Amino acid sequence: MIQRVPNQQRQFAKQLRTNATDAERALWKLLRSRRLSHLKFRRQVPLGSWIVDFVCFERRLIVEADGSQHADSDHDAMRDRDLHDRGFRVLRYWNNDILLRSDAVIEAIAQAAAPNPSPVCAPDGAHPPSPTRGEGKNSE
Repeated sequence: MIQRVPNQQRQFAKQLRTNATDAERALWKLLRSRRLSHLKFRRQVPLGSWIVDFVCFERRLIVEADGSQHADSDHDAMRDRDLHDRGFRVLRYWNNDILLRSDAVIEAIAQAAAPNPSPVCAPDGAHPPSPTRGEGKNSE
């Protein structure tokens, strides 16, 4: 179900895009135009009652660029829980990390955005069944 975004919230998101922080601009240069694994990211997007910095709807992934005002924020914890309940994963990076360690940040985002590969080993350390040896098939 598509929810209509109130005009005031839409205008505020547009203002946030226009007045982006240095870290948001730097991160947008790395995410825009499908530069990261051909994934479409959008910026300053209204989502429910929130406006998220960057979102990839295909992978249900949100990336936030945080300044010091976000340290130990109860508001952010509540926001993250709500977004998680809506089916999104939220990644948060400090502005300084985005500006000074952008390679590490973009690599972490790429890993989080990657589709989950099948595990090499099961959590208990056992190997998955081998189809070449007939394991894991239904016997008839």
